[in-house]
Amino acid sequence: MVKKTFLYKNFNIKKEHKNSIILIGNFDGIHIGHQKLFNLAKKFKKKYQVSIGVLTFEPMPKMFFNKKIKNFRISNFEQKFYLLKKFGVDFVINKKFDLKFSKIKSLDFVDNIIYKKLKSKFVFVSNNFRYGNKREGNVSQLINLQKKYGYKIIKSEPKKIKKRIISSTLIRKLLQSGDLSKANKFLKRNWTIVGKVEKGRQFGKKIGFPTCNLDIKDYVLAKPGVYAVKVKQENIKSFIKGIANLGYRPTFNQKELVLEVHLFNFSGNLYNKYLTVEFLKFIRKEKKFKNAKQLKKQINKDLLIAKKT
Repeated sequence: MVKKTFLYKNFNIKKEHKNSIILIGNFDGIHIGHQKLFNLAKKFKKKYQVSIGVLTFEPMPKMFFNKKIKNFRISNFEQKFYLLKKFGVDFVINKKFDLKFSKIKSLDFVDNIIYKKLKSKFVFVSNNFRYGNKREGNVSQLINLQKKYGYKIIKSEPKKIKKRIISSTLIRKLLQSGDLSKANKFLKRNWTIVGKVEKGRQFGKKIGFPTCNLDIKDYVLAKPGVYAVKVKQENIKSFIKGIANLGYRPTFNQKELVLEVHLFNFSGNLYNKYLTVEFLKFIRKEKKFKNAKQLKKQINKDLLIAKKT
């Protein structure tokens, strides 16, 4: 059973959560590199009898500063919060990242937030962590201020596999290149999109494969193509296997990106409901067919692969 985790939207945390471990970062995807950090934090929690907290930001700072960045996230906040609970975090501060917050001086961030508001005992950060107005603050500054403010900086060495640093950037690149199996390995779970079913143009239904159309919002755009998936509805625990097409439907000359999911052995109306789609296997890249008949023939081949996954 997943334990209770407190969620704050500001720095006014309860007394019981002060003098704690604070991990600061985006933690997009909660991949095995992040998981290594949380496992280290658990050891500190046990040794020093303190709580574990996470300070994260919405929107992600990179997306705030560059409004042109779309389809960037590995996980949405709800998924991230669930995973943080799963990895033993006692509280999460989800700070709104806006223009006012971005202009805080780095020394004020340490003095007012880490010291006065949170009274942090241990601060876990990555080697490349930057903070404060114009990213003026860095890990060296945090280390230099340890004695003055009474906290201890903990830097975890990055997780490496075959000399490759596991990062959110790497996982985005793997998804974009169609290497789903490696992305899932580094996430230690199946990459997942949660989206609301919207009314589509019903091309799938016309050729005998009714689909649910999902808005993928800010999720990273994985390689356009066909995927084996498993899907569950909100508030329902069981999954249904299916097949998904992520792309632009070139056979029908569509220009808008869409995620279409066809569920096996299912009938019912899912409009306006939220679905959790777990990506199991990349089957093939998106292709333009001469006509709907050829597309239907290919879909039947794809279905055989998806059903065996």
